Amino acid sequence: MFSGKTSQNCPYKRRSGVLTMQKILVFQQNGSAMSKIAGIKRFGRDKFVLEVIDIEGNLPDLIDNTSKYLPTHIDADLVLDYLKHLDLSTDLARLCQKDGIPIVASGRKITEGDVFTPSTCCMLARHESLGDYGEMFGAPEIDLTINNGKVEKADVIRGAPCGATWDAAKKIEGLDAEEAKIRYGLEVQFFCTANPAGWDPISGKSPVHIAADIHGSAFKKSLRTKPSSM
Repeated sequence: MFSGKTSQNCPYKRRSGVLTMQKILVFQQNGSAMSKIAGIKRFGRDKFVLEVIDIEGNLPDLIDNTSKYLPTHIDADLVLDYLKHLDLSTDLARLCQKDGIPIVASGRKITEGDVFTPSTCCMLARHESLGDYGEMFGAPEIDLTINNGKVEKADVIRGAPCGATWDAAKKIEGLDAEEAKIRYGLEVQFFCTANPAGWDPISGKSPVHIAADIHGSAFKKSLRTKPSSM
C-alpha cells in the first residue's frame, strides 16, 4: 500500500499566475528515490514543495489492478517516477495524462501521456512544461571561472537531482584546468547514485559511466567559452 499524502493548498505559478513554489509528487518503491529527494532539497533553493508516495514491500511480477498502490487523483505540478515496477509506472502515466500533469520517468520505456524518459536523470533536456524543476535539474550546465590556468570557481547552473553535479564541482575547484577536465567526470562517478549494473546495450556503458561522460562534456563546453589567457 502507498503512504504519504498530497497537499491541497499549494498553487504553482502556472496555475494561479502568482509566483509560488512548484509542487512535485515523487513516487518511489522501497526508498528508491531517497538520494534524488535529498539532492532536490539541498540544491533546489526552496523552489519546490515535495510530497512522497513510497510503495513498500515485495510486489507480484504482474499487477492487473494497480488501484491499491496508486492514488485515484493526483494533485501536483510535476510527477517524478522512481518506481521499479512497469505496471505501476504505466498506470501512473495514465493518471497523469488524465489530469494533464507532466511526468519524468528516467530510464523507463513508457509511451503513455506527457512522459519524459531520458536514459538517466542527468540526460533530461529542458522543457517548458517541467517548470522550475526542468530549469534546475537535468543535463548539467556549469560556468567555470578560470584564473591563471586553474579552476577558481565551478558554478552549477543546472545539474543532476542526486546532487552529483554540485558535489563533484566542489572537488575540482583549485585544480589545473587540464587536470580538472579529466577529474570532473571521475568525481561525478563517486557521487552518482545510479545503478552501476544497469548497462545500456547500445552504448555498452552503465548509467554511472554515462553520467561521467555527460558531465565531462559540460565541463569542456564551459571551458571553451573562456578566454585562453585566463
